[in-house]
Amino acid sequence: MKILVVTDSLPYPLNTGPRIRIYNLIQRMATRHQIWLASLLTEPDESQALAHLEEFCQQVITSRVERGSPLSHLPGMIRFALEGIPLELKFQYSPELFAKIRDLVTTEDLDIVQIEQMRMAQYLRALPDKGRFKRVLMLYDIDFAQAARMVPCERTIGAKLRTGLHSLMMRHWEPRWVERFDCCVTVSEIDRQLLRSANPRVDADVVPNGVDTRLYTPLPEAQDPHSLLFIGNMSYLPCIDAMLYFTSEILPLIRHQVPDVKLWIVGKDPAPEIISLASEHIYVTGRVEDIVPYYQRTQVSVVPLRSGGGTRLKVLESMALGRPIVSTTIGCEGIDAIHGKHLLIADRPDEYAAQTVRLLQDTDLRTHLTDNARQLVEQHYDWDILTQKLMRIYDDMLASPAAQESRGRTQPSELI
Repeated sequence: MKILVVTDSLPYPLNTGPRIRIYNLIQRMATRHQIWLASLLTEPDESQALAHLEEFCQQVITSRVERGSPLSHLPGMIRFALEGIPLELKFQYSPELFAKIRDLVTTEDLDIVQIEQMRMAQYLRALPDKGRFKRVLMLYDIDFAQAARMVPCERTIGAKLRTGLHSLMMRHWEPRWVERFDCCVTVSEIDRQLLRSANPRVDADVVPNGVDTRLYTPLPEAQDPHSLLFIGNMSYLPCIDAMLYFTSEILPLIRHQVPDVKLWIVGKDPAPEIISLASEHIYVTGRVEDIVPYYQRTQVSVVPLRSGGGTRLKVLESMALGRPIVSTTIGCEGIDAIHGKHLLIADRPDEYAAQTVRLLQDTDLRTHLTDNARQLVEQHYDWDILTQKLMRIYDDMLASPAAQESRGRTQPSELI
């Protein structure tokens, strides 16, 4: 197959969840298929990332979004509003990338155009109405639902209003725009059902997030027995909220029973309120080159998320590396993990603290959970398995019209 993948940033280095997902899928796809990549540039110098991706992609086309002042975006935002497109999507719009995508699809005989994330779905308009290639949208979460969850976590009235407005606009635009694609892929059954509840005409396949189980193998017992680990993008609001919530309402309860407990907060671009948490027993690292040494050091992974969407790669990484997990329901959402078998789940601060203390003190429980969790990721969440699943979906799409009809696909329609 010839496949074009459109992303909001170069999927390398592997320092965010979306980048990890895209990279692992396209690298494996490229062993048997031809891959083109179209991406927005987000860093001052991405020459090394570009050179690495060109090793297995046929071509990488890029463009930089001109950030400018808020006023400079005002005319474009007004145009987006008049067209019914959520205003926030203006910040991922590049006329240059739009034109480069249009040129590529007219010169290459592509089979699949795979657009990553709802914020990039606007580039569907760069594709000609007629063409034998199939249009695919990858959804890492359902944006309108994710934004609605984030509203209570926002710190200011202005931020709450902006996020609330984005949720409302996405609630109108997202389910309808998805219908224009030949195929939609979500990362969990929960997201698939949420999308269908918003637009019953849309069906979707599910290809979860994954982990490289050959790269990540179970670690020995922790170097520091009374230590906790949280990994995430520490400028991302759900991660900021999770750590502020954990350190203020849960950690003191844990410390009451385990006085020497330590917490490691690992992840790039920590917000000022996260940096301020650093103390004798709380370590804030910022960006790190390799997360494995922090798993080696710590005994229990904590995922106290209260907002966000999709499925968390940090949960799957912990499972692959043999670190037991305490998570909120939202934190492990979309993963077929069972409380008491693969991990522990708690949503109230007192329950969360109690479950964490159990894991810190009970070796047999840790072993029980980590053995089952490792088996789960090997059987269902390895990137090789997931890439094969995605390729089967594409094979079906490109098969005869009768095969496509059997999948129950809806036809795209003009909506706005």
